[in-house]
Amino acid sequence: MYRPPSVNESDFSRFEAPVAREDQPRGQSIAEIVADRAKVSRAAVSRAFNPKAPLRADKRELVLRIAEELNYVPNMAGRALATQRSHLVGVVVPHVCSPWESLEIDALTTALQDRGFATLLFKTRIDRSLDPKLLSYMRAYNPDSVVVFTENVPPDQLHRAFDQAVPVYVDYPNEATDPGPPPESGMHRFDCLRVLQRDGIEQAVALLSGFGRRRFAYLAGNPKAQANTARLRTLQQVLAARGLPPAAVVDGDFSYQRGHDATIELFRAGPGAEAVFAANDVSAFGALDALRQALGRRVPEDVSVVGFDDIDQAAWRSYDLTTIKIDVEERVATLVRLILQRLQNRGAPPMTETIRTKLVVRSTVG
Repeated sequence: MYRPPSVNESDFSRFEAPVAREDQPRGQSIAEIVADRAKVSRAAVSRAFNPKAPLRADKRELVLRIAEELNYVPNMAGRALATQRSHLVGVVVPHVCSPWESLEIDALTTALQDRGFATLLFKTRIDRSLDPKLLSYMRAYNPDSVVVFTENVPPDQLHRAFDQAVPVYVDYPNEATDPGPPPESGMHRFDCLRVLQRDGIEQAVALLSGFGRRRFAYLAGNPKAQANTARLRTLQQVLAARGLPPAAVVDGDFSYQRGHDATIELFRAGPGAEAVFAANDVSAFGALDALRQALGRRVPEDVSVVGFDDIDQAAWRSYDLTTIKIDVEERVATLVRLILQRLQNRGAPPMTETIRTKLVVRSTVG
């Protein structure tokens, strides 16, 4: 498997700021002093700071101990100049406070750090577009790659800002009409992680219909989010294929409070439902609390509830939510693989990877 180039590729000593020491020979860098005292090469000193680089454990320990005594660390700016690699990955997100986003960002940051990358996090505006000033700020860091979690930041906008970084997008395709990878955006290449949601939704509908549920309601997420519209579209397609009525659509925004209030509206002023399919787990939690506490409905005896994502809280006993799982570890591993493959071959045509969803059954359906 391809790994980011380690710091032994070039001699970076010329980029290190000199540190005055009485015992430092004139013209000798701190890194060279570390190498002399450890009786290793200058390249071995660099390898010692890269946990993925080959170096005997005792040599690595010795180099790091001497480096600590001398207060030495490699100069990252010098490394970037020498290798034309910043070892930075930009991540563009619409927000960071929701459980799913924080879970994914944490996992992605950890995986990238294990590969020797640092993460730069950039947040879009409320409408999920990117402020041009922020784009200029991103450009100043010259990231090796950019992962984009919102479709409102188009590839051509990023292409104008970055010379070499090919962005990675997360796509939720219409599987009924779009089975193949997305086309290039004009002359602007981008790589893509496609999340196929139909498997999990079909499993959920099959389970619910097996318990006699026919009247569905879809508790929507943010209408500007592609994931939300793709989930609704796929749900309606699956229901139609099974000869079931279309789901009633209740406006939402992925939040707990809106999920709670919308569910009350659905049952007090609307047609109600035998099964509530929420666009994410957090709004499903709101629906569950509304059904049980405000509406006095039993779950799953009177109403079944299904969420989406399978965040950690979905397994908490107070919710024990049946949900459609996106495996965050698989998703992050796939994103990292796309980044590494692109860095190995910057001129390659667009790259696409695919992951699927599956149903996790708990006590809110039965």
